[in-house]
Amino acid sequence: MALRKIILGISAFYHDSAAALIIDGRIVAAAQEERFTRKKQDAAFPAEAIKYVLAEAGISFNELTAVAFYDKPLLKFERLLETYHAFVPRGWRSFLQAMPLWMKEKVFMKQQLRKSFRALGATVNMPLYFPEHHLSHAASAFYPSPFEEAAILTVDGVGEWATTTICYGKGKDIRILRELRFPHSPGLLYAAFTYFLGFKVNSGEYKLMGLSPYGQRHAVQTALFREKILATLVDIRKDGSILLNMDYFEFATGMKMTATPQWEALFGMERREPESEIRQEHMNLAMAIQQVTEEIVLALARTAKNITGSRHLVMAGGVALNGVANSKVRDAALFSDIWIQPAAGDAGGALGAAYAAWHIAMGREREFFPGEDSLQGACLGPAYGDRDIRNMMSRYDAKGAYWSDFDALTDFVSAKLSEGKVVGWFQDRMEFGPRALGNRSILADPGRTGMHQLINRKIKFREDFRPFAPAVLAEDAADYFEVSTASPYMLFVTPVKKSLRYINHDNTATLTERLYQQRSAVPAITHVDYSARLQTVHRSLHPKFWALLKSFKKQTGCSMLINTSFNVRGEPVVNTPADAWLAFMRTEMDYLVIGNYVFERSRQMALPAEVFPVFESD
Repeated sequence: MALRKIILGISAFYHDSAAALIIDGRIVAAAQEERFTRKKQDAAFPAEAIKYVLAEAGISFNELTAVAFYDKPLLKFERLLETYHAFVPRGWRSFLQAMPLWMKEKVFMKQQLRKSFRALGATVNMPLYFPEHHLSHAASAFYPSPFEEAAILTVDGVGEWATTTICYGKGKDIRILRELRFPHSPGLLYAAFTYFLGFKVNSGEYKLMGLSPYGQRHAVQTALFREKILATLVDIRKDGSILLNMDYFEFATGMKMTATPQWEALFGMERREPESEIRQEHMNLAMAIQQVTEEIVLALARTAKNITGSRHLVMAGGVALNGVANSKVRDAALFSDIWIQPAAGDAGGALGAAYAAWHIAMGREREFFPGEDSLQGACLGPAYGDRDIRNMMSRYDAKGAYWSDFDALTDFVSAKLSEGKVVGWFQDRMEFGPRALGNRSILADPGRTGMHQLINRKIKFREDFRPFAPAVLAEDAADYFEVSTASPYMLFVTPVKKSLRYINHDNTATLTERLYQQRSAVPAITHVDYSARLQTVHRSLHPKFWALLKSFKKQTGCSMLINTSFNVRGEPVVNTPADAWLAFMRTEMDYLVIGNYVFERSRQMALPAEVFPVFESD
């Protein structure tokens, strides 16, 4: 019997560290380090995630065939040195701060990794592979996709030199066809506006995307902002490649994203301070950069189509998490089908690195299943059983009821949801990637007036303008949405059906006034532009969540629930039953369901404040 080939993929030392494990080309487990350490976007060596994926497979470190790291540190160091040299004397302070860390750790990455492996119990030196950053992204998108061949588009901030690539995948092979290089980056352009509008880079981009529909599409100011972006900040070529005017950006050598005085003069406004009031000019600027980003991504997709001739497109990289831009590509009908990696950011690079080692470095043939991806609904993280739940109950004196009949449990939970209760829902394996897809979710009735504001303010503790995603039975999605494709990973936005909309859209109203406008028959998931970031729930991928939705439909006639990630502001999505309990107790959720256990808030004793971690902004 042939020995199994076991490959560990790692991403680390920038943000969203993660580990992924494949055995003979099949993915076994993957998870972000933040879920274990409870440090949002943890960049550290993913020791806890590695321990988990090895335990999930039931193997020791020394049984690994190889380890793959998601980029080439020496090539990234080359880019750093050449960039500082090109911009001398700008960035001298940043250079002095960066060099000690690079010389101590990152330049000597092999030694650093082997030292970390020894701390985990490794006694042998298994081979190390270092695929380039964007090749890791491309591999993460193509190899688990349901396509035998596909165009591959990867767009993010920056890897080593590349910021955008167009590749072609067929069988086990990936060819890089086009590459855009630093500092000209669609991802860093979007991040610069994230910074200027007062949100945190590498996490606030979702906020910028959510804010953009509040802009006044036909306003003179919005059009003027867009013109200034295109005339002064970025030159977009026909093929989607861009040139940034680096007189206006400081990310190449500085400690911040923008040359702020120049931006303030250009746009006629001061940089918004974090947590300060959001004015209409901020919304209009958000809309303008979102439109520009959509133009870039769509042009890149057209180029990918033209140079590959493929009927299929796969996408990865941080910009592939921009569901609005993705939807523009989908709606352009350039490709017959599009598949986007659910952990499209750097966390997914761990998976791509492992795949690249298997298929490219080792030359192994690819197995694929037409019409089905191989990511198992992205449910690749830890699961916890009744013993873990009972241990949590004992530790925190949690009062819960066990339901032996799962169908009866879903009927009970559906009834509570229909009464306007908010439920924390924790089942089976944790999702890989930023989206909760029904295993680590907060759920509520989408048709209830005021539910959107209640969850944002009293449960998520986040900005009122942030929208919520609907999770709908896949077979019923067309009853509510103008849907053209499945969306199991919540990476596309789709218009609510016109027959369900209320025509009271008022772009002259204030942000607060618009938040309380009733835009449709399902107001809690209908964004200000009548869109929704849709999750189609498939019985084969998420059977328990599907069963709950089916029960809710039976009781209410509605096949849909609000589905938002089970976390509070500034914290990662919950991983363990204890994480779920603490999040439940520090919010105003009404019920918590972990496996077959149900916890009602009114039965619980308040916990002392020292039990809870300190809130951090995000």
